Parts: sequence; C-alpha cells; structure tokens
Amino acid sequence: MFVHQLAKFARKGMPPSIFAGLRNVATALFTPIAFSYQTGHFRSSLKAKALDNFGQPLPWYTYPAIDFLRNKQTLGKSVLEFGAGQSTLWWAQRVQSVVAIEDNKSWFAHLLGRVPANVQLILTDKDASNIEPLKESAFDLIVIDGLNRFLCAQKAIALLNEGGAIILDNSDGNRGYPIINLFRANGFSRIDFYGYAPGVILPACTSLFFKNDCFLLCGSENPARMVH
Repeated sequence: MFVHQLAKFARKGMPPSIFAGLRNVATALFTPIAFSYQTGHFRSSLKAKALDNFGQPLPWYTYPAIDFLRNKQTLGKSVLEFGAGQSTLWWAQRVQSVVAIEDNKSWFAHLLGRVPANVQLILTDKDASNIEPLKESAFDLIVIDGLNRFLCAQKAIALLNEGGAIILDNSDGNRGYPIINLFRANGFSRIDFYGYAPGVILPACTSLFFKNDCFLLCGSENPARMVH
C-alpha cells in the first residue's frame, strides 16, 4: 500500500522522535478517511443509500454486523425480511431465497423491477396483516427493519427455523427495548454489533437473537479480513 511504502521511506530519513510524532498525526487524520472510503461510507453518504466501495448494495446494518454476516456460510438458507431495500439485494446474492415484506407502495414498485428471481416481494400494511400465508413456512434468518417492529417480532418467533437467527436493526433505544424484552422472555440469547452504518453520522446497534445450535455461531469458517 502506498501509505506503508511512504512510511518506510520516511522512517529511514527522520529521527525516531519526529517520525513517531508525524506518524501519530497521520494516523489520527487519515484513518477516518480510509474507513469512509474502504467501507463505502463516503459513497453511501453522497448517494443516500447503503453501498459498498464498489457501488454494490449493502444492508443498512452496522458495519460490524455486516462484516460478521458476510463471512458466514449462508448458501442454501432462507431469509424473511420485514422491510425491503438494499439488504434484500444483498441477501439475494448470498442465500437460496428471500421473502421481503414492504409497506411503502412506491418503494415496493421501485424494488419490483430490481430484485432477482429468488426474491419474493410482498406488499402489506405496517401491521403485516397479509403475511398469514407464511404461517406454514419457516426461515433460517428473519430480519426486522421496518413495518410495526414489535408485531413483526412477535410473528418472527413462530416463523424461525430451529438453529436460525433473528436480526433486529436499530435495537438500541426505546424502539428496540420492548423487542429485546420480548425475545428475552422467549429464551433468546443476544449479540450486539455496535458501530457506524453506511451513510449514517451517529453509531447505532444491530442485534442478533438466537437459541441453541445457531448456524451462524458454529465457527466453521476462519476469521477473514473483509474487503469492502
């Protein structure tokens, strides 16, 4: 990397104390810039949509949650989303099937022409009243990121496959606490991924809820450096 090569050159030509001071200042200044560029946060901010550095869709989860999920073996899995969007396109590339439920008519129409064949889009109201046909189905991953979140959380418990997981975005704050308490009362454990999200100025939290033998926690993959 150019920066590392420049640092090696500077180290040879400077007294150690001066080099250390310049290195500290450079780290303080350039690390946020590098983060924004490499994650796609800069592009997401300008475009007002969740994108990676190459302009491809990202979920609007926190970056730690995205990195955790990106490295998991999800081929052959099924996803149910309460709230469709960039995450629908992202998941469609990584799982066997996605059912995405949306209550915004104009956004639904926009997505309808963009989603691939393994995505089923369902238009509903905020109470998700017309998803009853799904009651005989079960999903490996359920994402709650829209509609009436608490009601969707109640529905999600019965629709989750054994060994699956529920993802709740924006789980911090008053919107998330009632749902956290609901899942806690139903025997779910929780992992919180706190940090920045694409194009968002303040940190937030994306939480993962699971019970025993969750496929995301089996540890079959090795840690990998994420390339955004």
